[in-house]
Amino acid sequence: MAKNLLIVESPAKAKTIEKILGADFEVKSCYGHIRDLDKGDMGIDLNNHYQPRYIVPEEKAKVVKELKALAKKSGEVWLASDEDREGESISWHLSEVLGLDPASTKRIVFHEITAPAIKKAVEKPRLINMDLVNAQQARRVLDRLVGFELSPVLWRKIGMQRSLSAGRVQSVAVRLIAEREREINQFKPESSYKIEATFAAPDINKKQVNFKADGPSKVNTPQQAETFLENCKGAVYTVSEVVVKPAKRSPAAPFTTSTLQQEASRKLGYGVSKTMLLAQRLYESGKITYMRTDSVSLSDTALGDISGEISQSYGKEYHQARKFKNKNESAQEAHEAIRPTYINERTVEDADSRRLYELIWKRTIASQMSDAEFEKTTARIQVSTVKDLLSANGEVMKFDGFLKVYLEGKDEEDEEDEEGMLPPLKAGQELDFKEMSATEKFTRPAARYTEASLVKKLEELGIGRPSTYAPTISTIVKRNYVEKRDKEGVKRQVNLLKLRNNTVEKTVISENTGAEKSKLFPTDLGMVVTDFLKLHFEKVMDYGFTARIEEEFDEIAEGKMRWSDMIDGFYKPFHLTIEHTLETAERAKGERELGTDPVTGKKVIARMGRYGPMVQIGDSSNEEDKPKFAKLKPNQSIETISMDEAMELFKLPRNLGQFEDLDVSVNIGRFGPYAAHDKKFYSLNKEMDPYTVSLEEVAPMIEEKRKAKDERTIKVFEKEKIQLLRGPYGPYIKQGLRNYKLNKQQQENVANLTIEEVKAVMEELKANPPKKVPRRKK
Repeated sequence: MAKNLLIVESPAKAKTIEKILGADFEVKSCYGHIRDLDKGDMGIDLNNHYQPRYIVPEEKAKVVKELKALAKKSGEVWLASDEDREGESISWHLSEVLGLDPASTKRIVFHEITAPAIKKAVEKPRLINMDLVNAQQARRVLDRLVGFELSPVLWRKIGMQRSLSAGRVQSVAVRLIAEREREINQFKPESSYKIEATFAAPDINKKQVNFKADGPSKVNTPQQAETFLENCKGAVYTVSEVVVKPAKRSPAAPFTTSTLQQEASRKLGYGVSKTMLLAQRLYESGKITYMRTDSVSLSDTALGDISGEISQSYGKEYHQARKFKNKNESAQEAHEAIRPTYINERTVEDADSRRLYELIWKRTIASQMSDAEFEKTTARIQVSTVKDLLSANGEVMKFDGFLKVYLEGKDEEDEEDEEGMLPPLKAGQELDFKEMSATEKFTRPAARYTEASLVKKLEELGIGRPSTYAPTISTIVKRNYVEKRDKEGVKRQVNLLKLRNNTVEKTVISENTGAEKSKLFPTDLGMVVTDFLKLHFEKVMDYGFTARIEEEFDEIAEGKMRWSDMIDGFYKPFHLTIEHTLETAERAKGERELGTDPVTGKKVIARMGRYGPMVQIGDSSNEEDKPKFAKLKPNQSIETISMDEAMELFKLPRNLGQFEDLDVSVNIGRFGPYAAHDKKFYSLNKEMDPYTVSLEEVAPMIEEKRKAKDERTIKVFEKEKIQLLRGPYGPYIKQGLRNYKLNKQQQENVANLTIEEVKAVMEELKANPPKKVPRRKK
């Protein structure tokens, strides 16, 4: 009897499911999408209700051929791609390509790869849901229309490389990052003074312990701070009242895609793409439920298993059944939150995935545990010489509850001072005063986005869906609109006043401020593109409009809207804006005038150039007196560079002196800093700054790189500018920026190759270039 053929996306998932289903099923992978829009002429028929033209890409031809052969000899073909809209779309494409009947082809879905879930799905198959397919098709078509029509506008009006692109979600994400950067650049910190007194009082063991109390909050100037401390000289400090209140803290909901991305970033330092890669691996190996979900609910079976695990491991008093509700009413990408498939498995063997799995396990267990219970104490302290009261706060944990397992991380902007414990205090008690300080504090701007906080913001605005966040962030970094990097802090002087022994002492201390790690910074290119799109494509860049499009995709998925009507409503006005912009918009350069060059009297501007941000002295329109140009340093920006910093850039090229009786100069070119010597160019080592590097550092580097090049060189045909070089994979031909591979026989005889033979090899490879072997996507 012919076997059933069941098709899933990934080979890892196929192996896991084949073990469960046994001999009746052959489980194969289609390696993700098997069809995509034709890139020629957009792949969309604009005159026929936006009908897409799909093709099987060359790299998927072999997979499709194998699946067709298997489908012909199989008893029945089952489609088991993921349960979200993208998965539904993959199943539909498979049915189309393999010639299956969508009206009868069995489609199964499951959110966990376990024997009960898979067997239950096989027992209750359904048909392909065309509403879900159309919602995904609408997203794909709309994004193709935006990208294909908008990107050429950027090439024409901004220039740079043809790598410039725009996208419905990616452009809005860059806007968020760019606007946050401008907020930070325009922010003016304001100072105030934090008053804090230190007292001593006996604890329960009659031992003197120190604790702190806060003074009045509105102390804005050093004079006010000094006056307050002076007025407290010789004062008596008495507890006026003690208020004790019970408090509770509840656990967070189990993970959705976005909260997992945020927490993995805070607690593990993982980027969004790494988190999703590891989660995909855990899902496909049957360790966790489906990892693309915006639901926070847990199945009754899971709740029962979690209850048993908590009662057994921690005691019944630690269990508290909870049902969490989604903030997003349209959350229906999957039926359950991300949780371990088997609650009794606390860890996994795979070292790479272990930390993420344990995070998921702890969050899931904690979500069904009791509240943590505290006793919060506030003591008001009277100062005999001033009317303001001091306030001491502390808390004591009475029952740890869910905190025994897990505490949710915090973003920078959410961080608060942790409260400590207070010794037992009572009204009328006189306190032993130690010292009082007034420390200058500065207001801080909103923090730059991390990958995780950007995901959080996009989700809050209703932009994108769980499956879109990781590729969106990867794209904006790849396109050089955004950089993920660290920022070093700067030293700042801070006033500190202290009252000790009835004397007010004044000192100035230094603090490090502004240091940031793994933050998203907009590039100058990202800023210019954002400004251009905001000016000419207001709707595309509008947060509310972009969120409304997501709601319309939901309506298509629910069968409430025709997908072609939704596209029509967007595309017609959008296309008119494209045509108008191409005709009327000026070229965008992001120019900013910095001042006047004191030597020439010419205008100095910072702007985008052909190869990136630069500074220019003089007017480009004056052909007789050509302007001077200098490239910005990696940590500089058109928006913030000062006149002095700009003029410093024109110190290049620098002549360092002579080496081997010839001048050595350093400069910055298209490919970065370099040294020039004897009409040859050598890239500077990473640690070398062209503005400060010396001849003593550069000369040995030139010798070293020259020697390395000589060792690589087998033969040079000077007239034709062709080289035979040694490479990591054997000898090869190089002409300009192009390399040509030699076969094994030619490599063995490379030293004897004539120019005619070399040219013949090059012509043959130009006429018949080797086919690239595609990398299979998981």
